[in-house]
Amino acid sequence: MKITILEKEAGQEDEIIVKCDYLDDNMTKLINQLKSGKGKMSLYKDSKIVFVEPGDILYFESVDDTVFAYTKDSVFETKSKLYQLEEELPGSSFFRANKGVIVNLDKIDSLAPVFGGRFEAVLENGYKVMISRNYLTTLKELLGL
Repeated sequence: MKITILEKEAGQEDEIIVKCDYLDDNMTKLINQLKSGKGKMSLYKDSKIVFVEPGDILYFESVDDTVFAYTKDSVFETKSKLYQLEEELPGSSFFRANKGVIVNLDKIDSLAPVFGGRFEAVLENGYKVMISRNYLTTLKELLGL
């Protein structure tokens, strides 16, 4: 994919041009997100739909086929599966830490090696997430280590 950014002349309207062979689901989602100007996620709490900025989410966890989103103050349910969230969330900020958890890299306070070649990430709220060996290479690439 090629991205070109051009400065507009004074008085011109912002414009986004998409050139592609066909519109797949991912491209359609991206276009709809740009049109709406919203990056918020629809999550559920106490039978209500709540809109949350992805940057406010510390991590997502799958428990018994239900995926939960954790912020500093609340826990929300999402109807998406972890693999769907991996595709939708910005790859530079969110990272699959293990089979059941996706972590917001911006919310990690510290990383430490633990037994068995794994790492432990301590998040802003003090929660500890185990990073399995299978995902460690990707983490190091994202962090530039």
